[in-house]
Amino acid sequence: MWKRVDFQEEAAQLLNSDLRELSVAANKLAQHAIQLGGKGFGVSFFGLFAAIAAIYLLILDRTNWKTNILTSLLIPYIFFSLPSFVFGVFRGEIGKWIAVVAVVLRLFFPRHFPDWLELPGALILLIGVAPSLLAITFRDDIVGVAVCLIIACYLLQEHIRAAGGFRNSFTKANGLSNTIGIVLLLVYPIWALLTIIF
Repeated sequence: MWKRVDFQEEAAQLLNSDLRELSVAANKLAQHAIQLGGKGFGVSFFGLFAAIAAIYLLILDRTNWKTNILTSLLIPYIFFSLPSFVFGVFRGEIGKWIAVVAVVLRLFFPRHFPDWLELPGALILLIGVAPSLLAITFRDDIVGVAVCLIIACYLLQEHIRAAGGFRNSFTKANGLSNTIGIVLLLVYPIWALLTIIF
């Protein structure tokens, strides 16, 4: 019995020290991003970072680490958080060709179109056909940042609820990986809001 209590205390201490190290690393990352290119570089970098985290969560949802969160909300999050240079590539000819191939596969060969391609195909279609108001004006404005923040907060809240509480979301193996991914989703909108406000 004493060994179990000691193990739990040791695990809590290790988790606390890891979280402290993560906060120090995040602080250094933010300071270096400001030094490298100012606020604009930070927003672009954290946007790419958040989009990668969202793609990571989409991949996790298709594996055995399935969760009960609404992963289709990650598509508009990726739409609003992708940096302009990546968004421009997918909005150009390359994205149009990918969308045509996805639509043709889905329409004429539905048995050969895997289920896991539904959401990425929807993202490419959304990027390609979105009106300029959404694709240009709202993406680079507080509206897109607010949408990303709302989605990230909602997904975090739903994940914590599905995990059975805040502590369980950080202590269960599959809960921890999903929690880290969702917390990373919060980085971009918070940073972008700070740069817009200040």
